[in-house]
Amino acid sequence: MKTVTLGKTGITSPKNAFGALPIQRITQSEAAKLLQKAYQNGMTFFDTARMYTDSEEKIGIALSSVRKNITIATKTGATTTDGFWRDLETSLKMLKCDYVDIYQFHNIAFCPRPDDKTGLYEAMESAKKQGMIKHIGLTNHRPKVALEAVESGLYETLQFPFCYLATETDINIVNKCKENNVGFIAMKGLSGGLITNSAAAYAWMEQFDNVLPIWGVQREWELDEFLSYMDKESVMTDEIQTLIEKDRRELLGNFCRACGYCMPCPKGIEINNCARMSQLIRRSPSAQWLTDEYKAKMMKIEECIDCGSCRSKCPYGLDTPNLLRLNLEDYKKIASGEIKV
Repeated sequence: MKTVTLGKTGITSPKNAFGALPIQRITQSEAAKLLQKAYQNGMTFFDTARMYTDSEEKIGIALSSVRKNITIATKTGATTTDGFWRDLETSLKMLKCDYVDIYQFHNIAFCPRPDDKTGLYEAMESAKKQGMIKHIGLTNHRPKVALEAVESGLYETLQFPFCYLATETDINIVNKCKENNVGFIAMKGLSGGLITNSAAAYAWMEQFDNVLPIWGVQREWELDEFLSYMDKESVMTDEIQTLIEKDRRELLGNFCRACGYCMPCPKGIEINNCARMSQLIRRSPSAQWLTDEYKAKMMKIEECIDCGSCRSKCPYGLDTPNLLRLNLEDYKKIASGEIKV
């Protein structure tokens, strides 16, 4: 399998990394089985975050015995220096280690810099000098913040959504990372579940030699799919290219990426699924979205008071309340049989 070196960090990984957000949804024993199987079959890069509830703890339990052989990236969502140090100390405790390879500001709303009066970047530098972290990174969904971080010279890695639904803006950020020797870590490689063909997703990523994709894994069959590319890489073919072009025609534009940063909704609407239901119900077995549970979730949209909270927090500038209403209208037609999917 091809490897990727993350810019000036010098960290090299197989072009196939483990995204540990989903393991917070499974038991400790199930997570340990997945993590250890991933490592035993060649994955060496594991990405997690303090915000991912017990994800760090599960990694610590499963992989602490092979700590020197793996790369761990984690994140802090802190906006104060006190919170920064609490998060870092907690992460080290949960991960059962004395350093983190890459420590990242987690989807922060601005690009922390020295002397910006927050003290956040200075805290990163101090943690690095103390050996608690090896490299400084930032994750984001906002192109403006991401590009500022890349061009600042302050960050060694950027984690940003990247998949074959990417825009020219997204691809420009990847190219800027290469120009500035900043490692690029690609999250949302399956666009939150809208992309259902992992071979196509991987083949598209393979074209960018500076991109390290992290795949969110919750089930063993998902891990097996990605592990299969360790021995036999998926490469671009005419068939895959045709599929990608079809998906881009259908999905590019006004769709929810399920990043979840609009949540929570004051009315309890599950925005990150409900605002993209039209795509989900057409791209996966529709029965799972037509249960009484999901019907109730979709009907919650009728309680929307258009407060604008979700709209103001969307990194992609979507008119989320309107998108929710459009998805509900479509859903009702599908549930009634008026529209066949």
